[in-house]
Amino acid sequence: MNLSSLTGGQIALLIAVVVIVGGVVVYLLERRRSARLRARFGQEEYERAMVEKGDRRHAEAQLAERTKRVEAFHLRPLSATDRARFIAAWEQVQARFVDAPAGAVSEADQLLGDVMATRGYPVGDFEQRAADISVDHPVVTQNYRAAHAIALSHAGGQASTEDLRRAMIHYRALFEDLVHEPDVVVEHKAWRKAG
Repeated sequence: MNLSSLTGGQIALLIAVVVIVGGVVVYLLERRRSARLRARFGQEEYERAMVEKGDRRHAEAQLAERTKRVEAFHLRPLSATDRARFIAAWEQVQARFVDAPAGAVSEADQLLGDVMATRGYPVGDFEQRAADISVDHPVVTQNYRAAHAIALSHAGGQASTEDLRRAMIHYRALFEDLVHEPDVVVEHKAWRKAG
């Protein structure tokens, strides 16, 4: 086909077809990206980002940035010694809950920070820690946020012993995920290949 022999109408039609095909390709790529991010972060974390950022495009950019940030960490599995030490410490925290629920909740939060640091996560402010954890542990990140909210309520004198019990349950879910996870490094390599 010689482009110089096309009429103005044919050229306009050709341009329209190219624009439509390009639009369809972009749409399909965006849907694929959305599906991958939703699968990676889980529905709750994905929706949280949507609410926080106000639209899909900005939310997905934030989630993709989180992933890149965490991929740059040197995450490592716990050694058998560290795992045993943390499990023993957790058992002590749980035992203290009976006599001192508020203190046990604070200790649980601190212990989680220690586990995260040992695994290679930076332990800055809470929101950054939760965002970092959400990349590889999206389901239990919701538990972590709920426990933190209860701890804040307690600091303001508004949490009951039952609330503190729920906080411990939430903290335990993340603790178990972090301590018993075999190898985050393998997950990152698999995600990079799939993405």
